[in-house]
Amino acid sequence: MHPLLRTVLQRLGLGLITLFVVSLIIFSAIEFLPGDFAKAILGQSATPETVAAFQKEIGLDKPAHERYLNWIGGVLQGDFGSSFSSRVGFRRSVMEIIGPRLLNTLFLAGITALVAVPLALGLGLLAALYRNSFFDRAVNAVTLTTISFPEFFVAYILMLFLAVKFPIFHSLSNVTADMPFFERLQRTALPVLTLTLIIVAHMMRMTRAAIISLLASPYIEMARLKGVSPGQIILRHALPNAWAPIATVIAFNMAYLIVGAVVVEVVFVYPGVGQAMVDAVRSRDIPVVQACALIFAVAYILLNLLADIISIATNPRLLHPR
Repeated sequence: MHPLLRTVLQRLGLGLITLFVVSLIIFSAIEFLPGDFAKAILGQSATPETVAAFQKEIGLDKPAHERYLNWIGGVLQGDFGSSFSSRVGFRRSVMEIIGPRLLNTLFLAGITALVAVPLALGLGLLAALYRNSFFDRAVNAVTLTTISFPEFFVAYILMLFLAVKFPIFHSLSNVTADMPFFERLQRTALPVLTLTLIIVAHMMRMTRAAIISLLASPYIEMARLKGVSPGQIILRHALPNAWAPIATVIAFNMAYLIVGAVVVEVVFVYPGVGQAMVDAVRSRDIPVVQACALIFAVAYILLNLLADIISIATNPRLLHPR
């Protein structure tokens, strides 16, 4: 078997084990939360008989290990269960709630990645090419400034200047499924800009540092002695060997766009999976919270696996650590 394929299969196996452990942690963490979920949903005026009947209806009267096996068995078949908050009027599955929200989050993450990744790589390469110049210092200062502020502060500043003082974009990103593509782009402009400002700094600085560390290598010196231009040295000789750390930091930031965009979605009232998780925590809708947490874990594990594969594919020496 090819060493790269063997490594990928090993990482996949480790990813599945990690996912199993994470599912146990998610279920246990929610299990140990204080309070009675049935009483919280029915209210303080509910009688013990009503609470007991509701617990039996949603399955909370069963032992914890039985509920975990039922839940994880359903997840393996693509069924995350039914939402607790939908029991009163009509039955509604968790996927009906999360599915459209997940598509919205993936749309936001995809557009942000299309803007942020090329921008960060370009700025990182230019900062390495013109190291210690005014451009290098200015880019570093701007990115350090944006990364030092919390996400909600950046979001509110952009909303104040680009939606209130100068009404260029929409302050609220309440998109719908049947909205035209370009209108959806316009409404998600401020969340995309906020997330771009936050993640560009990580990727730009890692690109710059990885390229600069390679510029002192002997093969780079040889290329200089042969008269190769600085731009060609970076693009043809330094960048291919710097992909491993760059891919890793890009994967981490892509995972952040899915998992860590909760604050941005709440600020701009964007109907994503992060907003759905916050609403579910408020209403103590356990199946929705469990599904959101598991989706976040899967996103992190898959993107880290992708980063490992790219790192190994671009640097075969990682296959032989000794």
